[in-house]
Amino acid sequence: MRKNICVYCGASTGNNPAYAEAAQQLGIAIAEQGRRLIYGGGNKGLMGILANAVLDAGGQVTGVIPERLVEAETAHHGITDLEVVPDMHIRKARMSELADGFIALPGGIGTLEELFEVWTWSQIGYHTNPVGLLNIQNFYSPMSQFLQHVADEGFVRQSYLNTLLISDSAHELLNQFDQYQPHNLNRWAK
Repeated sequence: MRKNICVYCGASTGNNPAYAEAAQQLGIAIAEQGRRLIYGGGNKGLMGILANAVLDAGGQVTGVIPERLVEAETAHHGITDLEVVPDMHIRKARMSELADGFIALPGGIGTLEELFEVWTWSQIGYHTNPVGLLNIQNFYSPMSQFLQHVADEGFVRQSYLNTLLISDSAHELLNQFDQYQPHNLNRWAK
């Protein structure tokens, strides 16, 4: 089992109540399956809902937050462990170091940036953990179509594109994580 699951998600709840419900369901699934949540340490939006759902279901939560966001009063001080780091670069590296898999819930630019960075790290061999999208209400479907276009145009190998796991179910995505086999790191092979 991939025990430590890093989740990237919005510090806002978005416009669709299904996003908050999905964050709560993912949090419950993580806790009920005996996994630990690794996340950005915030108390607002989907981040706060997710962390609280894990805690309410009896699970463990590690947050990693930069000093600047602690100062902005967005840190969740009620979680199991809160690591305060100097900046975003160290935050992302630390979250990656702690995680056995990475999930993106709906979110904004920060969520997308974290997702693409950790997925790129997988491609170049910095880790061998699964990366997935929780595609709530088809939130990530337009991006998935664009990524297929990128592959069709020859900028991403189809075999690598296929390593991005996608599901609209938290339980199914976590199951895919447990079945995941790292892709061939020889990026130059056809």
